Amino acid sequence: MFSHIMIGTNNLETAKTFYDAVLGTLGVSPARVDGHRIFYITPTGIFSVSQPINGEPATAGNGGTIGFACTTPAQADAWHAAGVAAGGTTCEDPPGVREGGQGKLYLAYLRDPDGNKLCALHRM
Repeated sequence: MFSHIMIGTNNLETAKTFYDAVLGTLGVSPARVDGHRIFYITPTGIFSVSQPINGEPATAGNGGTIGFACTTPAQADAWHAAGVAAGGTTCEDPPGVREGGQGKLYLAYLRDPDGNKLCALHRM
């Protein structure tokens, strides 16, 4: 359904450090830098972080979350730990199992250094 996801940043170097660490736990290679943007290219899609083209400050969307698929709860925990170590902040409940309409999920939430809300998700 999606070809790519792009979010904004006010500090490309900080964003690259954060996402290299977090996405590295999922087996994604470090970002390719292209001017004012960085790209993580995988067989299943592209995730990109960009300084806004219009020169205005980047802002985090309120109510939005970007989810990253994990193969195990341990991978989600590693993702979360890498994110906190690279300047992210934990948010929501601590990493763990949640039950709901989608069945049992293992979830871990972070905010990146620009305030974007992220989630590591493992379907149990």
